[in-house]
This record gives sequence, structure tokens and C-alpha cells, in this order.
Amino acid sequence: MNPSQPLRVGRLTLSDRASAGIYEDQSGPEIERVFAGLWGSPVEFIRRLLPDDRARITEALRDLCGPEGCALVITTGGTGPSPRDVTPEATRDAIDKELPGFGEAMRMTSFPTVPTAILSRATAGICGRALIVNLPGNPKAIAECLPPLLPAIREALHHLR
Repeated sequence: MNPSQPLRVGRLTLSDRASAGIYEDQSGPEIERVFAGLWGSPVEFIRRLLPDDRARITEALRDLCGPEGCALVITTGGTGPSPRDVTPEATRDAIDKELPGFGEAMRMTSFPTVPTAILSRATAGICGRALIVNLPGNPKAIAECLPPLLPAIREALHHLR
């Protein structure tokens, strides 16, 4: 990462209904709003919107971390217990090392106010020299969960340089 260049961040929304145009993706823009407000230097977002399809998600993650040159990929959606929720599995297919502490921190952050937060299976990991972090699909949960992760995201990106 060149400090004079914007941080390239892949923003991957995973939703059957949003990808089909049934409703507007609100979670992806919320990631951009929250992350750009916290980061403190220029960010360039590479946006993707896909249905809950494990193979397509894995392919998109690898593309964002490789040819697209993203140092960070933040996903939203597909982390729950329903049969179509396959984001953690697709993430594990794409990564070299898992960093489960990110998911643990998000669940701990949300649990006091949302007891069902423990149903989230979100995780994170390293794909090549990029960090992938799974966030919940709810915009309110993104605003709650992303800020406490920022110090660990910064540290991980520093180590991956």
C-alpha cells in the first residue's frame, strides 16, 4: 500500500433479494459511510452486489483481493443461520488464514442489546496480502460493529504490507 494512494476497499453485498432488484442495497452504502468516516484518509471503494451463492462469493473475494488490488474487503450479509447464508463458508474457501476474533468481537459488541447476535457466524481472514471481514447485513449492526474493529483492521493491514 502506497500512503499517497487511496486505500482500495472491496465492498461486497450478499443478498438474493437486493441482487435481484427486489429492494435497494442499504448495507453496502452504510459500510462506505461508516468506514470512510473512520479511516481518516482517502478510500476508493470497489463495489459488488451478488446473490447468496458460495462459488460466486468465493470467486468475487479472490478477484477483489487479487486482480482488483484491494487491501481490505468488507462483506455484508449472509452470515446468519439460514440455508442460503453462506458468506462465512465462501470466505473460508478464499482465505489462507482465518481471524475468528473479528466475529467474536462483533458478537460481543452486539449481544448486550441484540441477544440474537450470537446467531451470526461472521468471520475474517487473510487472502494473499488482503484482509477480508464479514459484517452483518443490517445497516444498524454495521454502524455498531465496524467502529470497534478499526484498530485491528489498521494493525492487520500494517502487517500485510
